[in-house]
Amino acid sequence: MKKALFVMLSLLLVSGFGLRNSVQQFLQQPLLLKGPYLEIKSGSSLRQLCAEWQQQELLSNSDCQLLKILSIFKPELRDIKAGVYAVAPQSLQTQLALFRSGKVAQFNLILREGWTLKQNLQSLANAPFLINDLNDDAKVSALWQWPQAWGKQPVNGEGLILPETYFYTANTKASTILKRSHQALLTAVDGAWQQRNKDLPLRSPYELLILASIVEKETGHLPEKPLISSVFINRLRQGMRLQTDPTVIYGLGDRYQGDITRAHLRDPHLYNTYVHAGLPPGPIALVSKTSLQAAAQPEFSDKLFFVAKGDGSHQFSANLQQHNQAVQQYIFGKKP
Repeated sequence: MKKALFVMLSLLLVSGFGLRNSVQQFLQQPLLLKGPYLEIKSGSSLRQLCAEWQQQELLSNSDCQLLKILSIFKPELRDIKAGVYAVAPQSLQTQLALFRSGKVAQFNLILREGWTLKQNLQSLANAPFLINDLNDDAKVSALWQWPQAWGKQPVNGEGLILPETYFYTANTKASTILKRSHQALLTAVDGAWQQRNKDLPLRSPYELLILASIVEKETGHLPEKPLISSVFINRLRQGMRLQTDPTVIYGLGDRYQGDITRAHLRDPHLYNTYVHAGLPPGPIALVSKTSLQAAAQPEFSDKLFFVAKGDGSHQFSANLQQHNQAVQQYIFGKKP
């Protein structure tokens, strides 16, 4: 009896001209949803949402009754769309308008240059509201497209995705992002290969990608990348071994514990560029566009060596005598 009376009085009140301001005040009351995200499942109704908010003590029973009555006169209030929304303390009217708009939350995922594929796959696995459908190597390998011009397909997919920021909505599959990043990588490598210096000692776009991955690991100092690249190009031209530590570390895998040793430099694994001449069999990390460009268009130089100066930059040398002097200065702290 009391409920029926409340409904009748509410109907009379809503229909009255004088209550328009009261209705607006009701809709403007704050709804302090617990954020940062709220998922509205498919098939959810305004009544169900109101019941949840009542349980959370965000709305009272009378609030929910009035909202139900208002939705009779304003049926658009019931037109809510499923999805995951970014929510913040705002009015009931604004919250409901958001749920009607279908403007679901956008998430971003950063695939990082210099990281391995394995490290970036872990980022995918931990990304919020992303469906991880890449829980074994076979599913990952099935995503790769191998251009004929790249030569023989490698044994793994290292370096085959482009490190950038990718945006997605809730319940996107991880494989969808990986496909996008793989296609972006193919496009970036093709563009760099088409614009390469034509006299480079590289036989395929894949070899360009391998060289770019070495440049990526050797320096994060953008202005130096073309000069770093020239060192390795000059070594390849002269038949010198590349002798770059990052390739050794990559080939060691879990055996590398933070310190590279003489034994590591003698280890005969295929990525050891101290033991084997030429490029390693595949990339050693994800590659940025700047490293691809540096590999495709290295600076013209006579440099064959470089050593870290301790400030993020390097000292470059054209011969072994200069290099040994630089090592004494920057590694052992002896003034020239």
